[in-house]
Amino acid sequence: MKSDIEIARSIELTKIKQVAANFGMPLEDVTHYGRYMAKVSEKIIDEEKVKKSNLILVTAITPTKAGIGKTTVSIGLALGLNRIGKKAICALREPSLGPCFGMKGGAAGGGYAQILPMEKINLHFTGDFHAITSAHNMIAALLDNYMYQNQDNGFAMKEVLWNRVLDVNDRGLRYIVTGLGGKTNGITRESSFDITPASEIMAILCLAKDEADLRRRIENILLGFTIDNKPFTVKDLGVAGAITVLLKDALSPNLVQTTEATPAFVHGGPFANIAHGCNSVLATKLAMTFGDYVVTEAGFGADLGAEKFYDIKCRKAGLQPKLTVIVATAQGLKMHGGVDIEKIKEPNLEGLKEGVKNLDKHIENLQSFGQTVVVAFNRYANDTEDEINFVRQHCEEMGVGFAVNNAFAEGGAGAIELANLVVDTIEKHPSEPLKFAYNEDDSVEVKVTKVACELYGAKQVLFGPAARKKLKMIEELGFSHFPICIAKTQYSFSTDPKLYGVASGFNFAVRDIVINAGAEMLVIVAGEMMRMPGLPKEPQALHIDIVNGEIEGLS
Repeated sequence: MKSDIEIARSIELTKIKQVAANFGMPLEDVTHYGRYMAKVSEKIIDEEKVKKSNLILVTAITPTKAGIGKTTVSIGLALGLNRIGKKAICALREPSLGPCFGMKGGAAGGGYAQILPMEKINLHFTGDFHAITSAHNMIAALLDNYMYQNQDNGFAMKEVLWNRVLDVNDRGLRYIVTGLGGKTNGITRESSFDITPASEIMAILCLAKDEADLRRRIENILLGFTIDNKPFTVKDLGVAGAITVLLKDALSPNLVQTTEATPAFVHGGPFANIAHGCNSVLATKLAMTFGDYVVTEAGFGADLGAEKFYDIKCRKAGLQPKLTVIVATAQGLKMHGGVDIEKIKEPNLEGLKEGVKNLDKHIENLQSFGQTVVVAFNRYANDTEDEINFVRQHCEEMGVGFAVNNAFAEGGAGAIELANLVVDTIEKHPSEPLKFAYNEDDSVEVKVTKVACELYGAKQVLFGPAARKKLKMIEELGFSHFPICIAKTQYSFSTDPKLYGVASGFNFAVRDIVINAGAEMLVIVAGEMMRMPGLPKEPQALHIDIVNGEIEGLS
């Protein structure tokens, strides 16, 4: 089979204005970024149509380094739904350059279930990530300048909470010192970098309902505390208007197409292990305005992405998904069943039988939110019929719908079984209204405990000294009602990335809490999770190149 990039190049793209017109989008509200990409005005969202559209969440079992293929399934399902005569659109996140040049090499689906043009989407796209990086770092520069210019007036910061971001994986930037080299170079202090998907500006962009709300949230960003212990915000800095200007174009969702010319809104890109892991509310609502069925995804496993999708995005945006699809692979299940990662491509029914416990735990968690759940078995070439039939029978015994997805190899035709299952399930057994994991008026400790103990399987939650200090600060500032966004490893229910399967009875250690007053959520940093990833021993950048005028190595 051809590589992803070879398949992408073999597809004859439809001009983006035609893709938009085919789904009834008014062309005067479509701003072209070349022939095959565009931005669509968020002002044409129709809330009445949003209420009538069928929103489908795609999530997954706990991921492995072998991959699960959640984005491929999301795109494939949209293709399959259109194949069976439904008007379907997908709403996805933008890829980050960090993982593209680090571990992944790309994040635009795979095989014959991709979003296109994949090279542009995986690289600079329409510049949203650069705008977010610039806006975030502009605030940092303006804050440093304010402190420098006003120090002779007695102004000083007791604590600065705002650092800088960059869309690369760079462990050397996790802890830095700025302002070295003399008085004219600023005030010397310790600082750090996060990766751009962890930026509060990214979260704000993805949660804002319009330009006014974007500005309001930017004004509320907590930058730190003055020497007399008063909170200092972007509003106090007086630059919210300037930062909104930097983000004006980035606010509008991006429109591209799939391998079968299905519209795809691709907008925003917070990671789910260190941020809230969902594409923008505006992109989802635009898709729901023009699609009868909208397929969206939430990052990593259901313990991270799906929980945050429900408890943060749906709670704040008033969204009600009709169904949740959980993606599983034989390889992933076998790894969670104790099979060595080097042998997960080999048939192993015993490992599979042990590994389905991970799937079962995720299904149980999803059902606790009132969601109807179906399983999409993402097929790989080396999967055996015995393995597929075992998982199918297991799901049938649990009373959970099951379908094999083969969109990677066959495009929409390979997702027809899944599409029919999804439509049939929504028509006969739609999800109940969402039941959240915690109440807004619960204390922060109770919120974290409910998620960690009831969804992850922890025995207890332990708050470290820095986290305890932040808990007191949150209470004093009146932010306890904010939803929580847990930052932890994606490879386990626990904080230990090597504790596969279904972890239970472990201590859940909270190291710190990051106050996102503008995004209106609290980032709970658990275990050894870093908000700036590092590069692997052999980064994907070693394989990315231009050969005979064509980009290679993106996959």
